[in-house]
Amino acid sequence: MRTFVRENSLSLFFLGALLVALVGQALSGWYEYNNQALAQAGAEISLARYVSSSQFGVDVAENWQSEYLQFFLYILVTVWLVQRGSPESKTLGDEGEESDRDQHVGRHATDDSPGWARAGGLRGVVFARSLGLVMGLVFLASWLAQSVTGRVAYNVERLADYQDPVSWAGYVTSADFWNRTLQNWQSEFLAVASMVALSIYLRQRGSPESKPVGTSHKATGIEG
Repeated sequence: MRTFVRENSLSLFFLGALLVALVGQALSGWYEYNNQALAQAGAEISLARYVSSSQFGVDVAENWQSEYLQFFLYILVTVWLVQRGSPESKTLGDEGEESDRDQHVGRHATDDSPGWARAGGLRGVVFARSLGLVMGLVFLASWLAQSVTGRVAYNVERLADYQDPVSWAGYVTSADFWNRTLQNWQSEFLAVASMVALSIYLRQRGSPESKPVGTSHKATGIEG
């Protein structure tokens, strides 16, 4: 067990942090929801009902879709785009998908290479792009979940104000949907841009996301 925890400590840490944050969001959101309900002479609801509600669902989904969009775009654009001096970038001149020899695929695969890396045809093509594909699919799924749960929550508010509910198409073209969406997107894009730029000049000793402390600011694609 100790070996498993040590070898998987990075993913276990963030999964644990995710669980703590979700529980905290659920409890604080439930408390705030019931406060608003009482202020409007409404009825309180249980925690179980709140976490299965569209209100909680849209709050979670809109954050997840922006995070996966961030990584999906980052994975794709770093194939072709570079940033001089950043460890988050490939070395200048290495833009593109690189050769089969560099990527250890097909007849250039090693003994330790995954089976699909040796495969040709569709399997090889899919595996060579599987990370971006999965990130993109999770983004689309969470974006769809946001639009569905967001529409339900939006219509609840409209009905409370004696307004007609809107269709799914009407909601995803509404200001409410895009206000929620773009609030998250802009923060994610700022975070990525900051990481790319600040890692040129700043260091974090021992982190693979940083260049070694004594490495030149001009060094590109070098990680600690």
